[in-house]
Amino acid sequence: MTDGMPPGFEPWPSRAGDDFLSHNGPLYRRFEGGFTLGFRVEKRHCNPGGTCHGGMLSFLADMLLIGGSHAALNFHDFTRTISLHCDYLDAAPMGAWLEGRMEVVRATRTLIFGEGRLTIAGKPVLRVDGILRRPTQR
Repeated sequence: MTDGMPPGFEPWPSRAGDDFLSHNGPLYRRFEGGFTLGFRVEKRHCNPGGTCHGGMLSFLADMLLIGGSHAALNFHDFTRTISLHCDYLDAAPMGAWLEGRMEVVRATRTLIFGEGRLTIAGKPVLRVDGILRRPTQR
């Protein structure tokens, strides 16, 4: 493990002006065998109980759907989240390595329907389903 991430992961690149990701990351990604999101829970991500804050987990769920749908559908433009539903299944303690996998359930001309899970060592922490608006030409 290097810099807190398992082999095969790379830092999720941020765009200029992406202050939210720079303050709340870092996030990691891997493309081997499909898209995987990676994240190490740090103290600054935790609630007073010492586990990853639910708001942080929902941010990760959103990024999982975005990154996974981009990889699956091979596009790189900005998508917009229309709906995000999260089921919190277990706590993610400080220091834990979270991994997320998702699948595109359906893609229409304008919408993407996806679902996924965040896990720690294969144990589910969060289940997500959501709807994204496909990138549009402006």
